[in-house]
Amino acid sequence: MEPSQRIERESIESKERRIGIAADHGGFKLKIQLTLALKNRGYEVIDFGAHELEPADDYPDFVIPLAKAVKRKDVSRGLAICGSGVGACVAANKVLGVQAALITDSFSAHQGVEDDDMNVMCLGGQITGYNLALELALAFLNARFKGEERFIRRLGKVAALEKENNH
Repeated sequence: MEPSQRIERESIESKERRIGIAADHGGFKLKIQLTLALKNRGYEVIDFGAHELEPADDYPDFVIPLAKAVKRKDVSRGLAICGSGVGACVAANKVLGVQAALITDSFSAHQGVEDDDMNVMCLGGQITGYNLALELALAFLNARFKGEERFIRRLGKVAALEKENNH
């Protein structure tokens, strides 16, 4: 491999390892645990908050900035956590260009990326235990979009609907 190719590949890999994470009070503990575990595995984890446990905080205040960062490609992917994961998922999907899903199993964690180009994974901090959450996060982060014609065609139909609804 030529030196310029190696540097370019390292740059791409570095960008892929820059991820965002956000949680409200319902996902705060899990966010702290996942952040530490992912940093220990070489990920650069950008924390969009909450930065302290505040029982009256609101998930959109943290999830929306995370989703916007994913859209801008400031981070390669995002992990959004609230109590059930549902609210975080609803909020993240309001940002055009974000494909978020509530994930509870390993197959969906990687398949959502491979087939549907999912870029934000949502978790329920009061539903999903740490060991499973870490397994899901790693499956999500290690997966790559396949880019096959049928997946691109399907995503095109979703994008057309988004465009139609935003006019």
